[in-house]
Amino acid sequence: MSRSGVGVSDEALQAFNDLKLGKKYKYIIYKVSDDKTKIVVDKTSTDASYDTFLEDLPETDCKYAIYDFEYDIGSGEGKRNKIIFFQWSPDTASIRAKMVYASSKDALRRALNGVSTDIQGTDFSEVAYDSVLERVSRGAGSH
Repeated sequence: MSRSGVGVSDEALQAFNDLKLGKKYKYIIYKVSDDKTKIVVDKTSTDASYDTFLEDLPETDCKYAIYDFEYDIGSGEGKRNKIIFFQWSPDTASIRAKMVYASSKDALRRALNGVSTDIQGTDFSEVAYDSVLERVSRGAGSH
């Protein structure tokens, strides 16, 4: 349970485990339920296109997302995967939505074991592929 009183639905945890362990999804978008009591799955997708993921982030509303980010670390070492947690809180969202999402984040974040990187986005430049790649690859090679 978070400071806002919002909990995490069983469905939200199941979807995360399906992505992490079963590789069933490429990404999951979460939202706070309409009655503001729990975090629920808004959408799941198997589409490997990062652009499609970005298109699913609304321009004027907050969301959380989990993305199974695959990237090439270069120097012939092949591909790596990192599970990334996004807190999407665009500048154009309402103050109330931003407050609910900010105060509910910890409940979801604590429930999701195995996330390697957290990214907060307030506009699309902060969640662009290249900026996310830079964030995750900084630690590449160290583990």
